[in-house]
Amino acid sequence: MKIGVIGGGQLGRMMALAGTPLGMDFAFLDPAPDACAQALGEHIRADYGDQDHLRQLADEVDLVTFEFESVPAETVAFLSQFVPVYPSAEALRIARDRWFEKSMFKDLGIPTPDFADIQSQADLDAAVAAIGLPAVMKTRTLGYDGKGQKVLRKAEDVVGAFAELGSVPCILEGFVPFTGEVSLVAVRARDGETRFYPLVHNRHDSGVLALSIASTDHPLQALAEDYVGRVLTKLDYVGVLAFEFFEVDGGLKANEIAPRVHNSGHWTIEGAECSQFENHLRAVAGLPLGSTAKVGESAMLNFLGSVPEVSKVAAIADCHLHHYGKAFKAGRKVGHATIRSKDMATLKARIAEVEALIKA
Repeated sequence: MKIGVIGGGQLGRMMALAGTPLGMDFAFLDPAPDACAQALGEHIRADYGDQDHLRQLADEVDLVTFEFESVPAETVAFLSQFVPVYPSAEALRIARDRWFEKSMFKDLGIPTPDFADIQSQADLDAAVAAIGLPAVMKTRTLGYDGKGQKVLRKAEDVVGAFAELGSVPCILEGFVPFTGEVSLVAVRARDGETRFYPLVHNRHDSGVLALSIASTDHPLQALAEDYVGRVLTKLDYVGVLAFEFFEVDGGLKANEIAPRVHNSGHWTIEGAECSQFENHLRAVAGLPLGSTAKVGESAMLNFLGSVPEVSKVAAIADCHLHHYGKAFKAGRKVGHATIRSKDMATLKARIAEVEALIKA
């Protein structure tokens, strides 16, 4: 089976690493000349809206998926005329637009921060008057890793904020006084079978995920599964989906979903019976889903800008390095380490060892 992937970054690369043992081949459509997934398959260098090359991809593969939600929904809709595409264009359309996404959560009875659609500075002024400060203004599409957003703490921050974010459609969200950030990675098969990984505790630095630790018997696991299950059913979803939540007053408030394999699920490569990448491929290819059970205690640390010396990372017990093969650049995700142990105390000690290498 040959899988087409829209996007050729590290998520596509890790997808191919998981699919190769299953006998799968890969073709990646990505405009970047140095797309890091190209080492694992054919690289069709073209823009996401290039219909001639999209047709070429469709003619070469058995099905198509995508590695990130910056892909236009129109691209997926076009491809789906010629080849099966999972997740669907409708799922992507909703997930990539924060207004559609938050409106869906509200319709499904999933708690969210207060939010408002912002199409102008006047809309922003009215929304701030209604929701109050502090608040977070975000572009409706394309923002990620802290990009395309601005925290509004005082009245002076509101002045000119719409223009500051590019005068594009935005959403204003009330600030959430959360006690923690967690995410749930789930996978849904073509026949509707659904499996969930353990809730993950996340720590972000400057808006970018830095550390994820998989939980054991989290008290909010069942509630998170209920909320995620509602979304998966609503979208008739196929593949892996990640849902980020805020922990608030002993419950959960929705932050956002990602219609793809997710950074906070990287720990599953060594830390779960079947990784998020393999399970995504199993789901879209119509194969039986794999177990989402943990293998001991697990965590993931991101490497931003550069990767520590390989020999030093490898010297840490039960630490697994994943180098993305990307050029080093400040703030860029260029690799991660998955860390495992039999108990949480040892895991935290090993996390500290890796963090020391990052800071060195």
